[in-house]
Amino acid sequence: MNQLAKWAVTTLLAVVTLISQPLFADQYVSHGNYEIHYNAFNSTFIQPDVAKNIGISRSKRRALINVSVLKVDGNQKIPVQAVVTGTATNLADQPQKLAFKKIDEGSAIYYLAHFGFTNSQVFRLALDVQPDPNQPAFTVKFEQRFYED
Repeated sequence: MNQLAKWAVTTLLAVVTLISQPLFADQYVSHGNYEIHYNAFNSTFIQPDVAKNIGISRSKRRALINVSVLKVDGNQKIPVQAVVTGTATNLADQPQKLAFKKIDEGSAIYYLAHFGFTNSQVFRLALDVQPDPNQPAFTVKFEQRFYED
């Protein structure tokens, strides 16, 4: 990965972290010794150059889902790799399969996926997250309304 791409990924992660704090409550679920953090937001919150460098499509009608998995070991929380899959289903029961892209910075690992929506549309999101290949995946479900930016 070249320096510009590394900078872009670092910037994206900083933006996602900053956005997720005040605007989108950082949501997570605990399963055993894992925490699965997730949030979803309009893709236009990502700067155009950052989105281009990591291959994310920006649009006022595209949502972005961010997932990270932490292994809890005593007082430490260590980012770990996982297999992340899922679907976004609107209220008319029309599903969109989510294709997650892994972003690994070493000290942080994130999985990003995007999907289309229309203004004020509600989606039921179902994520399967498998941090340990020898164990079944954990399921995370949530519902969210998306607005055009």
